[in-house]
Amino acid sequence: MKRWTLWVPLVVFLVVVALAAWRLTGTSEMVVKSALVGKPLPEFTLPAMVEGKPGLSRADMATGKPRLLNVFASWCVPCIAEAPQLMKLKAAGAEIDAVAIKDSPEAVKAFLSRHGDPYARIGDDRDRLVQIGIGSSGVPETFVIDSRGRIASQHIGDIRAEDVPKLLKALEEAE
Repeated sequence: MKRWTLWVPLVVFLVVVALAAWRLTGTSEMVVKSALVGKPLPEFTLPAMVEGKPGLSRADMATGKPRLLNVFASWCVPCIAEAPQLMKLKAAGAEIDAVAIKDSPEAVKAFLSRHGDPYARIGDDRDRLVQIGIGSSGVPETFVIDSRGRIASQHIGDIRAEDVPKLLKALEEAE
């Protein structure tokens, strides 16, 4: 038997390790974007999540003024990270409504008292029907809703400081 054939298993193993390392360290753009961007929000009505704050419906989103629709959960770590940016958006005049998914009123109330409350309305979407219906695949996600209740754009993931001016501009363009 030839000596080089002894090296074949090692070479195959090294190729497999190299491919695995490449896939694990490479950036992944596996993001699911909503097919409803540019289209009207579907009809929905959600009950209030927390006492003292109204629930949310499609009619609330078509008020003649652009607004943000934030999909979040109290158990979501990136939602905590984006909370200060949502407060900055609110301070800049953005109207923000929310869909809370798979959550409890007590947990959401605690989340808001710890991290701030930028929301005008919070709808309770325990079964994620509205989240799925608008094309959101995870939390957090934020949608820019134009003055007629159409989804103008979608921001996937947590909002960071550099995203605040972009979202404010998107709101301005959605008039």
